[in-house]
Amino acid sequence: MTPVEMGRTMTANAPQPEAAPVGRSTEGLAALEQAARAAAGRGIPPVERWNPAFCGDLDIRIAADGTWYYLGSPIGRKPLVRLFSTVLRKDADGRTYLVTPVEKIGIRVDDAPFLAVEMAVGRAGDEQVIGFRTNVDDYVEVDAHHPLRFEREPSSGGLKPYVLVRGRLEALVTRAVFYDLVELGEEREVGGARMFGVRSHGTFFPMASAESLEGLR
Repeated sequence: MTPVEMGRTMTANAPQPEAAPVGRSTEGLAALEQAARAAAGRGIPPVERWNPAFCGDLDIRIAADGTWYYLGSPIGRKPLVRLFSTVLRKDADGRTYLVTPVEKIGIRVDDAPFLAVEMAVGRAGDEQVIGFRTNVDDYVEVDAHHPLRFEREPSSGGLKPYVLVRGRLEALVTRAVFYDLVELGEEREVGGARMFGVRSHGTFFPMASAESLEGLR
């Protein structure tokens, strides 16, 4: 399989988990919006340092295509989605929560909470820097603290690339952007094996073994 074919076989749709129970401990979207505004202030609030009581689940779902839903209907207000995205936190239990200083509310995430929808490349050679803009207007540069990882899709064998944005929250790199990322690929030796991958901020992020691509490029 060629590098470009790897991108084309990547699928952005993951199996959806079963619906989480909806708690009764919140007053709905309006109350949550008010709490998020109070918590956010300016910039990204320090949700990793907050430890409020768990207040149950709310019927909010982030679909694999990045759309946010409340009670089954899309949340059409982009500023509201952006606001809620600033108080997202993924915990060690694998679940994602909306967190303020006084409450912690469970939500559903079908795949990743964010999408990487645009890529920028700066410098050249060993000094190359890759950056991504997300669908909620975060910007992250790929480095040792914000790594790329590549997950094999069982059904198709294609690759799904993710970049760590903050905490445990990742962005799924969209198909179109993945095509551009693959074009930056090169071969390097990693642990005695030749790997195909990309580099940013001096760190190499392998996608697949070069041997698996022999005869297909």
